Amino acid sequence: MLESSRLWCLLCAVVATACATPASQEARAPQIAPQPAVIAPAPSADEARALLAQAETDVQRARARRALWLKAWEELLDARKAAAANDFSATIRHARSASELAQLGLEQLAYPAVK
Repeated sequence: MLESSRLWCLLCAVVATACATPASQEARAPQIAPQPAVIAPAPSADEARALLAQAETDVQRARARRALWLKAWEELLDARKAAAANDFSATIRHARSASELAQLGLEQLAYPAVK
């Protein structure tokens, strides 16, 4: 019992010392310079068209196996609208999402319908 009370006192002393650290030591911490912002290259029309074509293929594959999710179809429609408006970054974003959701729909077929 005496040993555990000593350990308890030692622990309290360590915590009290750590909490009583002067603010001047915290102020001496090295200052880290902010990193310059990296500007991503603008998406190209070719990349957007390629991803849209891939999304079309993925969605059609999922549709043929009756595994198409509604959200995948909506993302494909949004990608088509963005491509028509020449908004390449939105086209890429929606096409990637449509492809991913179509792939997840196909993967879902591997699981049983009920437990």
